Amino acid sequence: MKKFLLSLFATLLISTALWAQQNPADAKVKFAKETIDFGKTDLNKPVTVDFEFTNISKEPVLIEAARASCGCTTPKWTSEPILPGKKGKVTASYNASSIGQQNKTIWVKFRGVDSDKELHLTGTVGSPSSK
Repeated sequence: MKKFLLSLFATLLISTALWAQQNPADAKVKFAKETIDFGKTDLNKPVTVDFEFTNISKEPVLIEAARASCGCTTPKWTSEPILPGKKGKVTASYNASSIGQQNKTIWVKFRGVDSDKELHLTGTVGSPSSK
């Protein structure tokens, strides 16, 4: 009986830990990609990417806000409620203003979800090609 109770307690503890690590936004939406590599671009050449997602819940979802890790990245998003099974997107425009490897983060706030969904934009910026 002790072994059974110990096993039950361990299972409950592990299940609780795994559930606590899941982002509540993940239960509402499924992003096609959470990290997008824009590849290589030239200095001062803007890059725009779309983070597409599907509403996998049974209720409409709404993006309340999106914010970026720096002023060089501007997020825009689907402003109307996304119905169950339908798609929405967060568009990130990055102004390539510094040379080297770039890693930018966009946090998306969904209505009714306490934690933000984190998206990543990566790539490399080089000197403009001489023509």
